[in-house]
Amino acid sequence: THAHMGHYTGLLFFGFESMGARGVPVYAMPKMAAFLETNGPWNQLVRLGNIELRGLEDAVTVDLGASVTVTPVTAPHRQEYSEVVGFKIAGPTRTVLYLPDIDSWAAWDDQGTPIEEVLATVDVAYLDGTFWNQGEIPGRDMSGFPHPMIVATMNRLGSLPAAERDKVRFIHLNHTNPALREGSAEAREVRQRGFRIAAPLERVEL
Repeated sequence: THAHMGHYTGLLFFGFESMGARGVPVYAMPKMAAFLETNGPWNQLVRLGNIELRGLEDAVTVDLGASVTVTPVTAPHRQEYSEVVGFKIAGPTRTVLYLPDIDSWAAWDDQGTPIEEVLATVDVAYLDGTFWNQGEIPGRDMSGFPHPMIVATMNRLGSLPAAERDKVRFIHLNHTNPALREGSAEAREVRQRGFRIAAPLERVEL
C-alpha cells in the first residue's frame, strides 16, 4: 500500500538471505516501485530477481486471474516516500475494501466519494482503526495523529443500517489501542454498535 515501514518490510523474507525466492510479483504504484528499485536492501531483491515489480495506477483495475481483480484507490495519508493506496479486491461473488491507513474521513471525502458510498459497493471493509480515541497515549497531543479514531468512525457510520455497519472490520490497531484486548469494554462497544475488530487469520471468501 505504501512505503511506511510496517507495510513493506515483509519483502525481506523473499531475499537471498532468507527464502531466495524467484520472480515473486510485487504490484506497486510508481513512486513505491521507484523506492524499491533505488534503495537498499530492497533494490537487491529486484537486481537478484527475487521479486518482479509490476506497475499500478490509481483506479486502474488489475486482473490477477481466477476471476480476481484488484483496483488501487489513492488514500490521503502521509506520503514522505511514496503514494498511499487502499485496494478494492473483487472476486466472482464478493468484494473487499482494504484501507489500513488514512489521515481522516474528511480528507477522504475531499477526493470525491464519501466512505459511506464506497461501503455500499463492497461486502467487507477493512478500515484504519489505529487508535481508539483521544487521550490514548499519555503525554501526547493526539490531535495531529493522521488516523481517524475508531470512536469517530463509529460515530460517523453509526446511523447506517445494521448490514452496512456489519461490513466494517477495524485493522491496523496500535499496541495502545484497548480494543485489541478481547473482553475489554472498548471491544464490547465495537460489537454492541454493530461493527467488528478483524480477527487473526480471518478469511473472506470471494
